[in-house]
Amino acid sequence: MKQQLHIVGGGMAGSEAAWQAARMGVPVVIHEMRPKVETFAHKTGNLAEMVCSNSFRSDDDEQNAVGLLHWEMRAAGGLIMASADAHRLPAGGALAVDRDPFAETVTERLTALPNVAVSHEEITDLPDEGHWIFATGPLTSPALGDAIRAETGTQALAFFDAIAPIVYADSIDMDQAWRQSRYDKGETEEERTAYLNCPMSRDQYDAFIDAILAADKTEFHDGETATYFDGCLPIEVMAERGRETLRHGPMKPVGLTNAHRPDDKPHAVVQLRRDNALGTLYNIVGFQTKMKYGAQTDVFRMISGLENARFARLGGIHRNTFLNAPTLLDDQMRLKSKPNIRFAGQVTGVEGYVESAAMGLLAGRLAAAEILGHALPPVPQDSAMGALVHHITGGAEARTFQPMNVNFGLFRPVDGLRGGRRGRKDRYKAYTDRAKAAWSAWLAQIELDAA
Repeated sequence: MKQQLHIVGGGMAGSEAAWQAARMGVPVVIHEMRPKVETFAHKTGNLAEMVCSNSFRSDDDEQNAVGLLHWEMRAAGGLIMASADAHRLPAGGALAVDRDPFAETVTERLTALPNVAVSHEEITDLPDEGHWIFATGPLTSPALGDAIRAETGTQALAFFDAIAPIVYADSIDMDQAWRQSRYDKGETEEERTAYLNCPMSRDQYDAFIDAILAADKTEFHDGETATYFDGCLPIEVMAERGRETLRHGPMKPVGLTNAHRPDDKPHAVVQLRRDNALGTLYNIVGFQTKMKYGAQTDVFRMISGLENARFARLGGIHRNTFLNAPTLLDDQMRLKSKPNIRFAGQVTGVEGYVESAAMGLLAGRLAAAEILGHALPPVPQDSAMGALVHHITGGAEARTFQPMNVNFGLFRPVDGLRGGRRGRKDRYKAYTDRAKAAWSAWLAQIELDAA
């Protein structure tokens, strides 16, 4: 009987790892403690449940690094991207998904495979034998976290993630809000009108900032310290950095024209993005928060069009634990002190659904190849996947290591291209062209070796 691959955690990374390994012919057991053991953020027992945003961010594979990562995952037959595409929602140039059907599809497709089993129990230690991938994500259980710290001999590295609230669509006042994607981006009318926009005058904005700063916030436990990931800063943290910070961030008014008053330029705009296929739910874009629930309803109802808003979910904050991967993991994503164990997903120090699933894809393929007795060729560093895994397993400075989204700053320069903003379009296109060629060649080599 072939050796099994055990995967701890059924989120984005664990689900993608299981799919890739199973499709290579390796028996897989997914150990997912939900719903037997619940977490703060999860609501179901489905695999790949989305707990924060419903967005996979930009889908532009020529000018955006995360869009390029989408392309590479699709080329590799990724389950996460196929399921996201199947449940895509209008979101301008972004890839947003209907979160519940998305997770249901991932769960159904994985459990339909004859060599995949799901075991609902909590794993609390690091086994000495067998082939394992730990993809427990930002909500690694306290017991397992203690086991990881005991093995690695390091203090827990952590930051805080915040969740944005979700509003019932029928409670939004469309006499004040209007439908438009920023700069009318999108190839169809549905894409060009994917967002709801709520305008604010200068006086409304100033009062809103005052209310955010004065609102009651969730306090951390005694002795609990961590930084925030810059891509998910709570709005109150942004407001504390300066009164104009939000207006130049998620509330920027550029690229939008008020359909009700075209000549009235808003001082700031709050955008909401559709959160489900029915269009009954919208999330407030960029409005992660640690305000207490009562304060949230009071503050958010100050927004034009949301005066009578009803909330399907209010915002929240949770701790995200990650490894100092450059110190602890080898270039095969194995734990150096226990090479029978690989790590994948956010716990490795990548940030975002797409990056987590991408590291799951690699970990699943690497582990399956090892079990089957043939090593994979090195992941090409010029691909988005390779640039990201190189960063976390050695390219980053261990002393200052922090979670990272995929970005073109991780890519090796292309010779002969102009630097600066004016050369950016040509430079990014050169990065993506080179990456696609490298990734396609790598996939072709794997198929040739397996034949």
